[in-house]
Amino acid sequence: MTEPATVALDGTLDRATTTQGLWAALRSRVQFWVSLALLTVLAIIAAVPGVLAGLFGEGDPRACDLTASNRPPTSGHLFGTDVQGCDVLANVLFGARTSLFIGLATTAICLVVAVTLGTLAGYAGGWLDALIARTADVVLGFPFLLGAIIVLNTAPNRSPLLLAAVLAFFSWPTFARLIRSSVREVREREFVQASHALGLSQARVVLTHVLPNSLAPTLAIAATMVGGVIGAEATLTFLGVGLVPPSISWGVQLSTAQSYFQGAPHTVVFPSIFLTVTVISLIMLGDALRDALDPRGRT
Repeated sequence: MTEPATVALDGTLDRATTTQGLWAALRSRVQFWVSLALLTVLAIIAAVPGVLAGLFGEGDPRACDLTASNRPPTSGHLFGTDVQGCDVLANVLFGARTSLFIGLATTAICLVVAVTLGTLAGYAGGWLDALIARTADVVLGFPFLLGAIIVLNTAPNRSPLLLAAVLAFFSWPTFARLIRSSVREVREREFVQASHALGLSQARVVLTHVLPNSLAPTLAIAATMVGGVIGAEATLTFLGVGLVPPSISWGVQLSTAQSYFQGAPHTVVFPSIFLTVTVISLIMLGDALRDALDPRGRT
């Protein structure tokens, strides 16, 4: 029996929905390799920030000297120091861990909720579909940033995990709608109908046939969303409703340094560069995945 994940609507082999086909479509794209290289470097930074901070300067981001406040880059502090005399490089490197954690955790939580609800809505249909759709409409009715600001303002302790949960709460409806549409399309395919005819249970059909063939469109959006969430965290923190010290993130650095930009521009420039490169890399990866998964985008 032909593997369901490789069969298109017309019964022909669709290699873009297989791991091998996706890799073949991706490896010829310079955009994919550039984004992968940049994200690999960022992942290494997030994994061992203390080691890298020790190699290039002050290893402890909280080892501060007020007498060295807002000093420009020097040999001992390659990125200079902030208003409290803390090493900017160490804070940037340790901030990568927090910012990437929030982006990945938000996307993971969002995907779990969206895949569960979107699959139920698309496969079961009926009143359950209507209930989930109306719930998604209610959540979408709240402006993303405004809703996050209201919720976070009521939180006594804004941790990275709480921030990720709040951002995921206001983000899941878009994913759920996309997955619902994909599931509704896939459930009508011949291999799904054949699985039912063979007597397979509903759960097995969904988990082994419907869901794997419905997730491809979300891959590109998920990669882009990680970058969007990192930017959203920095925005909320900059507005004073996100993370607060002693938490370390790029958003916290930008929020703290905003009043000292004219006299100490390095305190804003270096975190901004890392933030921008990260977001652009994730968007590039998302675009590469989208083109690889779209037959019209493959060459």
